[in-house]
Amino acid sequence: MIKQQETLSPLQVENLLKTLAQRFQQHTERHAQMSWDFVQKQLLLCPEKLWALQQMEMTGGEPDVVVLPNSEGVYFFDCAVESPKGRRSLCYDREALLSRKDHPPEDTVIDWVNKHALALMTEQQYYALQQIFNFDLKTSSWVETPTILRQQGGAIFCDQRYGRTFTYHNGAASYYASRGFRTYIKL
Repeated sequence: MIKQQETLSPLQVENLLKTLAQRFQQHTERHAQMSWDFVQKQLLLCPEKLWALQQMEMTGGEPDVVVLPNSEGVYFFDCAVESPKGRRSLCYDREALLSRKDHPPEDTVIDWVNKHALALMTEQQYYALQQIFNFDLKTSSWVETPTILRQQGGAIFCDQRYGRTFTYHNGAASYYASRGFRTYIKL
């Protein structure tokens, strides 16, 4: 159920690039060996990705370029200190949503990610990103769940507490005001 790509107006592109450039300059620890000129050129070669980045930005994800160990290419990850406010209170996937008898949320993590042409952060990416800066100190974030676990009704989420990163499990149909999800996009 991937939504057809949307496009941004020239003014929206200009404003988004300005926001991303400012964040890039403010957080050089996330991408020490990369230049904004290089990133901007890559973005302009992939204009369809700008719309997805705009969705990350509009929902509070604060996307920024992050260079993770053993990764190649340009990746934008949600870098908000807490789980993005515009993406909380969602159960994990459509199957979980349909299983809820009472008080179903408006959407699911997987449906939202697919509609916006993004990818859900993996557990490994989450841990690697925590090595660069600490986040989810008061919230938690759903991460990509292994199929075997999902087939048994569960899903996993992570957070940072007591100076450590933790992975937990919950029923995929659960949702909480303090749990959102983090996404990324590769250019």
